[in-house]
Amino acid sequence: MSRADRLERLDGQRLDAEAEFTGLLITALRETAAGSWGLFGHNSDKFARKAWDPKITELTELGEQIDAMRVTLGLEPFALFAEFLASRGPVASNAPGEPKQAKSWLMKLGEDV
Repeated sequence: MSRADRLERLDGQRLDAEAEFTGLLITALRETAAGSWGLFGHNSDKFARKAWDPKITELTELGEQIDAMRVTLGLEPFALFAEFLASRGPVASNAPGEPKQAKSWLMKLGEDV
């Protein structure tokens, strides 16, 4: 198999992985918009963190795989993954809550809230 064929196959896998990441993120955002805190890690509630750990791990691992594919293909990092990582962590006390933030993300992604 030629290098061009391998890169074309990898690009197809990347597109599939990005669609999977987006779907997983939208599902998580809908759950958060419905009132479940923990996706963005804005509070230190250990029970919420534990409940969200598997989903966060899945999103992070998939996002890292996508970024690795993009490096091989000579593409920029996956912007949606980078934005997701940047949105996580502690915030100021006057920042919008996670459900409100999730609704904003859903609207930005063109999803019904």
